[in-house]
Amino acid sequence: MLNNNFSKKRIWKGVIMLIIFLLGFILGTSVSYYFYLKLKQEIISAGVPIIYSEKVTEKEYIPQTTQEEKIINIVKENSSSVVSILSYKDVSIYSGDLFLLVPGVVEEEELERQQVGAGTGFIISEDGLVVTNKHVVSDNEAEYVVKMTDGKEYNAKVLAKDPVQDLAILKIEAEEPFIPLKLGSTDDIQIGQTVIAIGNALGQFQNTVSVGVISGLGRTVVATDSNLSTEKLEDIIQTDAAINKGNSGGPLINLKGEVIGINTAVYISGQSIGFAILMDNALRSINQVKETGKISYPYMGVRYIVLNKEISKSKELSVDYGALLIKGEGETNPAVITDSPAEKSGLKEGDIILEAGGEVINENKSLAKIISKYDPFETVNLKVLRGEEEIYLNIILGEWE
Repeated sequence: MLNNNFSKKRIWKGVIMLIIFLLGFILGTSVSYYFYLKLKQEIISAGVPIIYSEKVTEKEYIPQTTQEEKIINIVKENSSSVVSILSYKDVSIYSGDLFLLVPGVVEEEELERQQVGAGTGFIISEDGLVVTNKHVVSDNEAEYVVKMTDGKEYNAKVLAKDPVQDLAILKIEAEEPFIPLKLGSTDDIQIGQTVIAIGNALGQFQNTVSVGVISGLGRTVVATDSNLSTEKLEDIIQTDAAINKGNSGGPLINLKGEVIGINTAVYISGQSIGFAILMDNALRSINQVKETGKISYPYMGVRYIVLNKEISKSKELSVDYGALLIKGEGETNPAVITDSPAEKSGLKEGDIILEAGGEVINENKSLAKIISKYDPFETVNLKVLRGEEEIYLNIILGEWE
């Protein structure tokens, strides 16, 4: 009997200790959670970021912006400022049934307004200035219409065409304000960085988006348009972002939402090889149009070839860089044009211009590229090799008509 009572006391004692332990655990956990919430609130109030583990619920976790989200947001923010540029002309048609034409009888001619071309452009000012490619608005007899993403159409006037770059500026003929794209600098662009191209693909799929990277910088290509006109494009961006026919004149945008290039050409023989004009190079012409209403370039009046090791060796020259002034075939292609700024400065056939404005002339930096940085009527110092003697001349640049 005594042993039985002793066992019951031990059991009750154990139960009581278990209850006390559980109460202590619950109380301790509650107190700890209370202080955790207080500490968390103080941290948040102090502006200190909290890094959560993967086990934290989705409701509490705030993810960082991904590249995909950046691209989606950039497209949403900028697409309304990317426009289609449509060209129209009055096209001759015959009245009556063409299959019933009688030989020798002249049918009455009718004119019908038809769309004859399409390209892309983008708005760069609140008053409706639009940038596009020169070859998009190459037809001087056509009328041009800017079509917005919401379907609205406005007549547009071609203000200027760049004589050096594949660039043109239009003005929307409307008084309402427009939203311009943000223009960025190309000083710090790098091969491999992500870019977004937006354009009117194939002339019919408005605001088509393609994404790629910058594949190369400082490229020089010879482009041919639909009229078989050729143009040499220097210092341009190469990208693998798809640039289809009709994308010409559209913006090439970085992940900051800034325009860093103007899509201009695609290499037909290769895959995923497109080209764009550097925004910094285009800004010169854009600012000129804003200030003077036209695009003007300096003029020297020389014909030359840029020297390299092979040319220098074949002509037995003492230098393998610079611009050799040389005449072309016939009397109409002199090395130095009569009464030009070059002739007035004292330049002669056979001279080798080694430097212009302190910049060395070579295959990567042609004389035309250096001179294009200056405005008409500016004075540029030239370092010239004449025979075996180095001389210095000052040339007052003219204006390229």
